[in-house]
Amino acid sequence: MAQSPAHKLGQIIGNVIEEAIRTDLNEVAKRHGLYLDWNHPRSARDGKRKVSWKDNLGNSHDLDYVLEAGGSDNEIGVPKAFIEIAHRRYTKHSRNKAQEIQGAITPLATKYRDSRPFLGVVLAGIFTEGALQQLESNGFGILYFDFDVIVEAFSSQGIDAHFDEDTSDAQVQQKINAYQRLSPRRKSQITCRLRELREQDIAHFISLLENSLKRTVTRVIIAPSWQNERNYIPQRSDRIYL
Repeated sequence: MAQSPAHKLGQIIGNVIEEAIRTDLNEVAKRHGLYLDWNHPRSARDGKRKVSWKDNLGNSHDLDYVLEAGGSDNEIGVPKAFIEIAHRRYTKHSRNKAQEIQGAITPLATKYRDSRPFLGVVLAGIFTEGALQQLESNGFGILYFDFDVIVEAFSSQGIDAHFDEDTSDAQVQQKINAYQRLSPRRKSQITCRLRELREQDIAHFISLLENSLKRTVTRVIIAPSWQNERNYIPQRSDRIYL
């Protein structure tokens, strides 16, 4: 089946969003001694590009970014962050996409709960407040690039990225052609402008990620449950400090 121009334009926007946060994620990986995995050929998965992890039931879930402890090009590490990127143009699709993301990442969080991975989502386009709250209430860190800021970033290089249900396929294809004619430098300028427009939001998202990575166990208290609670007095030997 041929890909619709609107879907292809959405993929272009998604790729720009993906590139907009890669630099920050690389820096986080370096600071914490982690491996950043993304959609690229990797020896650890026989040269395949797709980032995919399995849950406890053997179901595969594709992801955009994963931060791994002990990972390398040749070895899969322990996941410390699962981050998904999604673009939706219309509000009628936003709640379904939020549920899809939750349904994909939550089983992975359950499987790897001992490593307490950060759950992050980078959204672009139009998402309702209800969709955002649903993800946030389920423990997701959210970075949101709304549709207007995307349009503004593309317009910095003369590209009209605005489209809606009344925009014809021919008009959308013209927007795609205009973008594809841009030089790599001008395409990167769109990414830079997007980062400028949401600099504080990006910093907040990275802060959430880093706070999760810095979280450590500082004390474990072990108390036997078979004692009579009224007569039991904890002794120093019952406590273990790390």
